Amino acid sequence: MIDPVVAATPAIRLAGVDARYRDRLALSGVDLEIAEGERIALIGGNGAGKSTLLRVAVGTLAPTAGRVEVLGRPIADLDRLAVARRIAVVPQAASLPFATRVEDVVALGRIPHEDPFRGLRPEDRAVVAAAIDRVGVGHLLGRDARELSLGERQLVLIAMAVAQSAPILVLDEPTVHLDLRHQVGAMDLLVDLNVRSGTTIIAVLHDLTLAAHFFPRLVLLDHGRVVADGDPADVLAPERVREVFGVDPALVHLAD
Repeated sequence: MIDPVVAATPAIRLAGVDARYRDRLALSGVDLEIAEGERIALIGGNGAGKSTLLRVAVGTLAPTAGRVEVLGRPIADLDRLAVARRIAVVPQAASLPFATRVEDVVALGRIPHEDPFRGLRPEDRAVVAAAIDRVGVGHLLGRDARELSLGERQLVLIAMAVAQSAPILVLDEPTVHLDLRHQVGAMDLLVDLNVRSGTTIIAVLHDLTLAAHFFPRLVLLDHGRVVADGDPADVLAPERVREVFGVDPALVHLAD
């Protein structure tokens, strides 16, 4: 596995961040710096603060304390379109309120770039077609996205994020609805986007084996705090797996 080139400017930086979610302190004193071109997975048990950290990092949840920066700019100073040009987000689950063809869902990724008066340009349509091909959802074209399986819909949302052409791609449980073959395919795609295209990849994952095999850096959260950050073999040391997850460490298979 080829490690991405790490640049000097952080893609995302959290400094002393506290955050509340549903009247509960979900993050406490989080310091985290993710360089441009990195590929990292956020791991931890249920309620550890992983999804909350993503929401803070992409600006959909304001921290109660601390500072969040995206590519050197305070995220509080950026409007939603400016954030969308920098960060593409694939949510854990998304519902569509009305009938929408798959290709039109993918095309939504071009909204931050399209001309507001003229709509999609030929170059935008080319980017959409390339994203559909890269993710491998061409066989779904013409179908109503609401009628897809959850796994198929998840792949369409990934294609939409790829079409967004943002330098940072953030995914919340991207493999949760996928079968094993498509899980591995999605991970291979993220590695390719990272290594070949230089996209910074930040993903929340529950599957520790997938995280350890496909991500060179893991960030482990527990009760709203970062308790380990680094190489998978170090982060997922047997004693830590037992302490944080309460399971037999032998169940976690690290990459050779």
